[in-house]
Amino acid sequence: MEQKNNTGAIFKNDKKTAENQPDYRGNMTVDGQQWEISLWVRESAAGLKYFSAAIKEPYVKPTEAAPVQKQQQDATEADDLPF
Repeated sequence: MEQKNNTGAIFKNDKKTAENQPDYRGNMTVDGQQWEISLWVRESAAGLKYFSAAIKEPYVKPTEAAPVQKQQQDATEADDLPF
């Protein structure tokens, strides 16, 4: 679904498994850049319900790379060669 600039959509988080996870999640486009939105339903000391919100850049899964520790170990083993 393509969004128009400065618009977004938020949906109930049906994958919530812990209390600290957002009650609602979604995304929006602001000035051509994508953002993720998280909302929590909170209650004030006076008993008024409200949304607490957080906005962040979308998560990008890191590309798989060789572990640094393994590379260092291989280099050390090469130094131990007798020739």
